Amino acid sequence: MGRLDGKTAIISGAAAGIGAAAARRFAAEGARVVLVDRDAARVAAVAEQIGPMASHVAADVASEDGTRRYVEAAVERHGGFDILLANAGILGLVKPIADYPVDVFDAVISVNVRGVWLALKHAMPQLARRGGGSIVVTASTAGVRGSAGLSAYVASKHAVVGMMRTAALEGAAQNIRVNSVNPSPVETAMIRELEDGLDPQSREAARRQLQSRSPLGRYASPEEVAALMLFLASDESRFVTGGVHMIDGGRTAM
Repeated sequence: MGRLDGKTAIISGAAAGIGAAAARRFAAEGARVVLVDRDAARVAAVAEQIGPMASHVAADVASEDGTRRYVEAAVERHGGFDILLANAGILGLVKPIADYPVDVFDAVISVNVRGVWLALKHAMPQLARRGGGSIVVTASTAGVRGSAGLSAYVASKHAVVGMMRTAALEGAAQNIRVNSVNPSPVETAMIRELEDGLDPQSREAARRQLQSRSPLGRYASPEEVAALMLFLASDESRFVTGGVHMIDGGRTAM
């Protein structure tokens, strides 16, 4: 018996990293997974690797048409869905506020905030018709603390924590649970971008600096984050909602 047997999950940002790891783990636990990403070729490849439990939709999560399309695809293919993993996100640049380009700030807010808001807007009515379900939003330790040079990303992740809490209150009467997962740096392509932004001369020096900020002394793996997401998506967490769930090696305890 899988922990998600009989359930269907939508997973955005599923072409790589945490999203792809969650897709593989959810499918292994019995879920049918609808994978969403704007990179059509890469998300199709992940779906093909997973096999018949997976399908995919190429969509921009910041677009209402794109959001409507992936939600409707899950309904048409599977009669509905039980889990939404709103995971898609971008880092932006590493620059002080005074030097931060307005267009990059807008792009980060569009994907990371508008994309989550649109997912909630279109998924919550479908989950209510289903009798409830679980929504997991990928936030960050940047959603509970500041970080110099990352104003857009930090602002976006603070915003999604607030949206998660609001959605948890609004969804409770329909048995819709909403939680966030807040990782510290994870071994993904995004962390390579952060390392390059922090120290363009030495990615390894930036890596050592970031890892030193964790009591456990390393980055998380995508699979470790996916394991927490699995718990929140499953019925094992049926009394858990409105929570900010840190997976940070103790970083925010410092």
